[in-house]
Amino acid sequence: MKIDVTNSQGSTTGRQVDLDDSLFAIEVNDHAIYLAVKQYLANQRQGTHKAKERGEIRGSRKKLKKQKGTGTARFGDIKNPLFRGGGRVFGPKPRDYSFKLNKKVKQLARASALTYKAKESEVKVIEDLKFDAPKTKDFASVLKNLGADDKKSLLVIGEADMNIAKSASNLPKSKVVTANSLNTYDILNASVLIFSENALEHLSS
Repeated sequence: MKIDVTNSQGSTTGRQVDLDDSLFAIEVNDHAIYLAVKQYLANQRQGTHKAKERGEIRGSRKKLKKQKGTGTARFGDIKNPLFRGGGRVFGPKPRDYSFKLNKKVKQLARASALTYKAKESEVKVIEDLKFDAPKTKDFASVLKNLGADDKKSLLVIGEADMNIAKSASNLPKSKVVTANSLNTYDILNASVLIFSENALEHLSS
């Protein structure tokens, strides 16, 4: 699949690049996408939630009243879960939500997501950007020239560039990632994918 290369002003350069068919034109596997997104979201969870159970509440273990003959329900101690301030039954405990996913499944999911975006014409290729210093205004201007200023955009660059990353950090709808850290969730979460030419080389290798 060929795609035009644009510059930072939004005009075509007259050149085209080939999108790797093994990444942008495969048979889509929706289940692999589901697993990859599920793993990504699970890995974001801290898992530090905690509620005190009956044995962890401060208070006496003395039985509040005799078992029979009162005409009301039987009670145990003050830590009864039915009472205000009592322990919680089967409350949440700290745990690790992350789980393992095979590397090939994640690669399949990423390629499937890229294929979806390519079919929907939501992939753009831009000449390699170079900022001398972080400048949000300049980055926003590039997005506007590409018609992506009002959309969720994901810029994929070949190698880490702090000037570009900091230029996008104040724009709530924009995100910058390197090609080797590109994941399925970020691809699907963006309305438009913008690849630098250098990023496509890293993505294919």
